[in-house]
Amino acid sequence: MKELETILSMWETDCIIDEHHLDKASRQTPKLHAKYLQLLANAKIRLKRSEMKQKSLLKDKWLYYNGKMSPEEVAEKGWIQDPFDGLKVLKGEMDYYYDSDKEIQASEELVSYWKTIIETLTSIIDNVKWRHQNINNMIKWRQFQAGD
Repeated sequence: MKELETILSMWETDCIIDEHHLDKASRQTPKLHAKYLQLLANAKIRLKRSEMKQKSLLKDKWLYYNGKMSPEEVAEKGWIQDPFDGLKVLKGEMDYYYDSDKEIQASEELVSYWKTIIETLTSIIDNVKWRHQNINNMIKWRQFQAGD
């Protein structure tokens, strides 16, 4: 999906510390933190929305597969009237139908996607938090090389 690719592309550029302008790189740290913190907050909101939509979908699918949804509601959602195609399904077999349902799978994929984005952004922010230490180490190395 495009958002994860965009974040990774941005970070590929933003993670570079210009050795010749360490002061500038140091001043950029708070801006980078704010940038990725905003992305993280938005991703958390979108994850919550996805989880809430998934819960509604799961309830609707439960009603649908258990025959408790009216034919009008089924038609309104664009689902077929008999999800089992005339088969008699035991209670213990219902998970096979839930697990193979394309809409449930898509919903689970979306929730997993937002969790991956959150993990990625958390890792980036952790890296940004320690950026000053990397800059400090570069300065100390230069001092060492210069004989100080």
